[in-house]
Parts: sequence; C-alpha cells; structure tokens
Amino acid sequence: MTDTAFEIAFKNAFGRSPEGAWAAPGRVNLIGEHTDYNDGFVMPFAIPQTTRAAVARRDDGLLRLRSADMDGGTVELRIADLAPGTTPGWTGYPAAVLWTLREAGHPVGGADILYDSTVPVGGGLSSSAALQVVTALALAELYGAPTARQELAVLCQRSENVYVGAPVGVMDQTASACCEQGHALHLDVRTLERSQVPFDPAAEDLVLLVADTRVKHSHAEGAYGERRAGCERAAELLGVPALRDITPAGLDAALAALPDEELRRLTRHVVTENRRVEDVLTLLDAGRTREIGPLLTAGHASLRDDFRVSCAELDLVVDTALAAGALGARMTGGGFGGSAIVLADAASAARVTEAVGAALPQARVFATAPGPGAHSLW
Repeated sequence: MTDTAFEIAFKNAFGRSPEGAWAAPGRVNLIGEHTDYNDGFVMPFAIPQTTRAAVARRDDGLLRLRSADMDGGTVELRIADLAPGTTPGWTGYPAAVLWTLREAGHPVGGADILYDSTVPVGGGLSSSAALQVVTALALAELYGAPTARQELAVLCQRSENVYVGAPVGVMDQTASACCEQGHALHLDVRTLERSQVPFDPAAEDLVLLVADTRVKHSHAEGAYGERRAGCERAAELLGVPALRDITPAGLDAALAALPDEELRRLTRHVVTENRRVEDVLTLLDAGRTREIGPLLTAGHASLRDDFRVSCAELDLVVDTALAAGALGARMTGGGFGGSAIVLADAASAARVTEAVGAALPQARVFATAPGPGAHSLW
C-alpha cells in the first residue's frame, strides 16, 4: 500500500496518527552460507522488498502490535510481563526487540505498531530480521536511544538468540541494518569489520534472479541447530576458537584430525566457503562480476554435498537454471527450502526464468538488485 494508505491504516487500527514510519529490507546472501556462526565471512545485500512499521509511543506500559498482512487483529502485550519464551508467533520478534533494548539499558517504552511487508515469508530472505530491525530502529529513534546500525543489529541478534530461542548468527540483522544501495556488504563476523562492495549486475548486462521455491521442510530448525553444534564440536576438537581459524592450506590436516565424516564435511564446507567469499570479493572489486558465477555454483555443491542443507526443490532450480544457460546458481539462506539465486546474462534471463518456472511451477522467480538498508520513511 502507499505511504498515505499505510498512515490511514494505522489511524483505523489505533485511533490516532503515527509519529513516524520506518522500513527495513530483507536480504539475499550472495555468498558465505553457514559461515556467520563460525566467525567467518559473509557477503549479503539488501533487497528492495521491505518490512514497514508505522509507530506511535505509549506511556501506559503496553505494546500493541498489528500486521496488515495477517489475520488476528491487534495483539496487546504488557511490557512488564515480557520474558524469553513467553510470546509465541510473529509478535515474539518485536516483543523480543523491545525487551532486549530495555535489558541493554535503553529507555524504551510502549508503542502502537502497524506492520506490512513485501519480504516473502519463509523464502530464506530474512523476513524475521527485517521485522526485528525495523522495530529496533523505530523504537530507538522515537525514544532517543543510540541508533548506530551495527549496535542495533547485534541487539536484534541477541533478541532472537535469547528471547525467541533461535541460535542465529548476526549476518541477517547486519545486512538489513547496514547495507547500502548498489553494494554488497562484506562482513567479518568475528570483528564486525565491514566494507561496502560495489555490486551492479546491470552495468555488466547481467541479471540476478531470485527463485523462491515456496517450500520449507519441517526439519529445518532442528537441522540448523545440529549443524551449528557440529561445527562447534569440530572447532573444539581442532583446538581453535572457531572453524574460521582453519585456513585453506591447513584444511587437509584438519580433516585428517577429525574423528568422523560428519565433522569433516561440516569443516570442509566452512573453510572452502570462507575462501569463496574472499574470491568473490576480489572479483567484484575488480569489476569482474560475470566471473563469480562458478563460485556461486561451487558454493551450492558444497551446501548440498558437505553441509547437506539443500533439498530436491533447490537442487532442481539450480540444475535447471544452469542447463538453461545461467552463469551460476546456488541456494541462499539456511536451506531445506526457501530460495535460490541465479546469475544470468540479461539476454538469457527470460529463458532461464521460463525454464525454472516450467520445472517447478510453484516457484516465484523475480529479478533483484541491491537496495538500501533500514531507514526512516517519514
């Protein structure tokens, strides 16, 4: 809906005008999957699809939440009652953000918040991070709390780890908060050092497609936790703080020192994926975007065969796109469903899109480009 319609919807929901509105984007991870919780390197970019929040403060200790995209009306929560694990469903994410801001000592109070979103839910494009970040930015600016974007991203990660109970890394929140239009974000997760990397496929007559498979397999959450625990176990056995500390040159020795094939697979993926991030960085810095295609495809093979977080639908999209002439393709996000990305020549993008649609009719395929991070709308 338009900004005007969004403001009217807020008035209809809460009986007054919002004090402002904010937006935070979803993200595509170009390369660097399952490396963030291993203290490694990632390279996401913000997509044009966003979650918006129209907000007005309250002084009565209440947080009232409503989504224009979901049934259920307004959910009313007492701030004094917020505690980890007490808020089920989508409202747990904004409740978690408010609780975490307060736990960190920021003087944030109640609010009326209306959301709407164009970020596909369940598509592996970080709709939950967009919801968290837009809430954090809105509350921080309204209540005069610090609004340094990386600090907000870390607080949002903590809110999901502690309040929601999901052991996620910091990549998704950092991408939503800190990305810039026309750039991918190179992030060292250990140090939080980041740099904006020019990424403009259209300038080289390229198109980056997103293929949302619209599937999410039920074992995804448990398997994510298993993969993370396995990585931590491998690092412990190898005597390093995280798998990020194993270099490509030291990979063979590390694999030989691990006691079982599962840990060897996890380690091999993380080490080789970190290297792929750095190789993509080198190519983008040199303006050689076309040449990243094989690295994307190699990343998918590693996620499929070593980390084993792909699925039949994602593999079908990748194989079909490559057969139709794509330069590279891979799953993006946590896996077991969600989306794949495809790099193609502009001249072949329509053919690739048609082929993917024919192979997986329920897939939603669309072109994307790096958009801005979280920002105020009015």
